[in-house]
Amino acid sequence: MQLSLGAEIDLPERVARHCAVLRLRRGDAVVLFNGEGGEFSAELTRVSRRDARAHVISRQTSERESPLVIALAQCVSSGDRMDATLQKSTELGVSRIVPIASERSVMRLSSDRADRRVAHWRNVVIAACEQCGRNHVPEVAAIIDFDGFLGQAAADGLRLLLAPDADRDLKRLEPPGKVTLLVGPEGGLAPEERQRAERRGFVAVRFGPRVLRTETAPLAAIAAMQALWGDC
Repeated sequence: MQLSLGAEIDLPERVARHCAVLRLRRGDAVVLFNGEGGEFSAELTRVSRRDARAHVISRQTSERESPLVIALAQCVSSGDRMDATLQKSTELGVSRIVPIASERSVMRLSSDRADRRVAHWRNVVIAACEQCGRNHVPEVAAIIDFDGFLGQAAADGLRLLLAPDADRDLKRLEPPGKVTLLVGPEGGLAPEERQRAERRGFVAVRFGPRVLRTETAPLAAIAAMQALWGDC
């Protein structure tokens, strides 16, 4: 959505429904963003359950991104687990999310269903940005198979994979500026997948003495990395 000062724009239907739920009316102030940085103050000129229009008044250069660039490579988990992981990792500041079809992923999707699922995840991420005040929307990549991911994973920065039996933790690592975090599905990475990842430069790290669920592990690790190297 293109935003420019003085323009009157039609808001997406999802946003119009949200305005209606909040019982906003004509003349109420709203803050708009298009995912490219900065945000715009605007005034509603029309509101209904299906459509809304707003007049753009001013632009602010507010930025809420972390200095630590985190890519989350999350093996696809089932049901609401994946939604929760994407929602909360967006709130915690990840810049990119790569869904991976791994050997032990419970959810198996045809091409059409995979495309619909990725579109759904992108909407989850946009909604999370609206909730937490981010004005850069993290990229959600298309689902990729495990070896395909290893072949295209960023060569720069720190590459980590979570493993409860690893012999090192985050505190022993040198502070990076960029991290790719690989997290397995419900049953964890298969041993051969972990071996292939480590051969490609991924470092296994543990996160406490307990085995965390697939939807808990990345969030705990991202929060810790932000505390050690990023936001805090």
